[in-house]
Amino acid sequence: MTRTENHPNYGLTKSREEGFVDNADALPRAVIRPNEYMLLDGEWKFSHDSLDKGLSESWFAGHQYDLTAHWPGSVEQHIASALESEKPWQDKVVVWYEREFNLPDIEEEKKANSLIQLSFGACGYETQVWLNGFELTTIEGELKHLGEYTSFSYELDEHLLRPVNRITVRIESSMDADITRGKQESYVYKRGGIWYQTYTGAVRSIWIETVERNRLRSRVGVVSSVEDNLVRFNLTTRISDPGFYKIRIKVFDDKADKTTPVAEDEFPLTLQTGQKSQRVVLRIPDAKLWSTEDPHQYRLVAQLIDEKDYAAEIETKFGLRKIEARGCCLYLNNKPVYLDGILYQPGASTYEQIRKHMYAMKELGCNLVRIHIAGVDPRIYKLADRIGMLLWVEVPSPHQSSQKSRTNHRNELLRMLALVGTHPSIIIWSLYNEDWGAQDIATNPETREYIIETYHFMQLAYPQFLVVDNDGWQHISFEGRLKSDLLSAHLYTSDLQRWREVLEELSSGELDRVAAFPLVVGDPFFYRNQVPLIVSEWGGFGFDNYGGPKDDDDRAVLIKKFKQELRNRSFAGDIYTQATNIEDEKNGLLDAETGSLNVPAGLLNTQENQIEYPGNKSL
Repeated sequence: MTRTENHPNYGLTKSREEGFVDNADALPRAVIRPNEYMLLDGEWKFSHDSLDKGLSESWFAGHQYDLTAHWPGSVEQHIASALESEKPWQDKVVVWYEREFNLPDIEEEKKANSLIQLSFGACGYETQVWLNGFELTTIEGELKHLGEYTSFSYELDEHLLRPVNRITVRIESSMDADITRGKQESYVYKRGGIWYQTYTGAVRSIWIETVERNRLRSRVGVVSSVEDNLVRFNLTTRISDPGFYKIRIKVFDDKADKTTPVAEDEFPLTLQTGQKSQRVVLRIPDAKLWSTEDPHQYRLVAQLIDEKDYAAEIETKFGLRKIEARGCCLYLNNKPVYLDGILYQPGASTYEQIRKHMYAMKELGCNLVRIHIAGVDPRIYKLADRIGMLLWVEVPSPHQSSQKSRTNHRNELLRMLALVGTHPSIIIWSLYNEDWGAQDIATNPETREYIIETYHFMQLAYPQFLVVDNDGWQHISFEGRLKSDLLSAHLYTSDLQRWREVLEELSSGELDRVAAFPLVVGDPFFYRNQVPLIVSEWGGFGFDNYGGPKDDDDRAVLIKKFKQELRNRSFAGDIYTQATNIEDEKNGLLDAETGSLNVPAGLLNTQENQIEYPGNKSL
């Protein structure tokens, strides 16, 4: 058996020796299993199906591939390499990948309870998969998986498996503006300025692993009640054999005795074939809370035990924390907190680069990173949990408003939520940004109704998060009640005097003239400090569209002056644009390759600059 200590998940890395390994903590997900997996990254056969004839010609049954490509890697990289073209596709792209793998040996005593599962870390936008010429269906029942930012899996029928197996993957993407695409170009927004080259396809690792026929799936939700030391776990059972089961959960202190649980309990269940969610609650005596200063984590071990006492186990880390928007201020664990944030767009960065960026942003003095409308390597959430960095995450936006785009948006949101429920670092979700994909928010009641319903759904189903309806401007008011936990504004100017004027207008309740569009749409809303006010984008100094100094020294001086003006008023937080350069946006404060700072450390930490928080002098 081959072991590996570091998982080459993201980027064009060399393949490991093929074989089952058991370091599953390295896979791109929050939950780990005490099982074995085989990484299928490496060289695959590859063809660009420029005429989209592969389905009609049954390439999945057999095809002569003329090229090879490394998985993971983007369609753009693979086609550019093959065709020596800087712009490989403009309208629609279809590509095929294929490789073989040997059926791994499974210990005899495990075979009766096990099956083999094929998982994609992320792939898309539209993915179809065949095993030995037979089309597969995802666990969710999809023949075509839609989406390109989250993982999905297939249970492999043992009757289809052979000593040597062939996996065929068809990937299709397009410039469709109804697709949740973030800042990748589309028919509506073309590449240039703040819109980027598409980066799609086989962008994250692929692996097979053994899983139990009756098990807990790799998705766990955690909601804590810090006042009562209670934790609510939302678990998902996957059952092939109906019957009586029990869920046993144990919680260990990650920084103390790792062998003796600090809390445990059992919950009997009668389960039918299929999949269902189950909530259980556990009290953790004298629980230590997760915070940016002390990112304390616990380890959850959850087992699904059948009538023969066979236990299928998963493990994950979590933290107890509470985030609350109360009046004009934000509170973390019932203590006021000011968000010293920065906008982050990792683009095609490798995980090693992302890790350097995260540490650099913490060195800048940030306690929050806003991951801007992008699907990212999920290990970034684990890292933030570990180092004590708050995260603001967003649904990658479609580029036009329609019923189809809203359906795609909702599905993308649900896929993301299912996979990030354990992370205490994630505190804020944006549904939309600057009305991209909701351009008719001010005039179309259907658009507003969808956003309002989604906001209410998030409040009920995911109370551990704060939710922003449409970040930047045009927040929705219904009967005078804001349908957002934060009132946020995007303000761009490089003139210090104009900056003072805009901040003064905003903090005094002016909602119509401070940003590019009115801050609130729908019914009249009267701001009286009853909701936290955040300048969620500002600066951008060096980017041509936003002006300001391009010299790093002058930029640092101006940032400090702008930051001082923010903290002279009763805002709850601010987010500087942005961490790194990306394509045409040359306004980063740190080097995208090395993570080294271009400006002084602590520049964005207002406490270090000894600026008081008018909202609460004790902070």
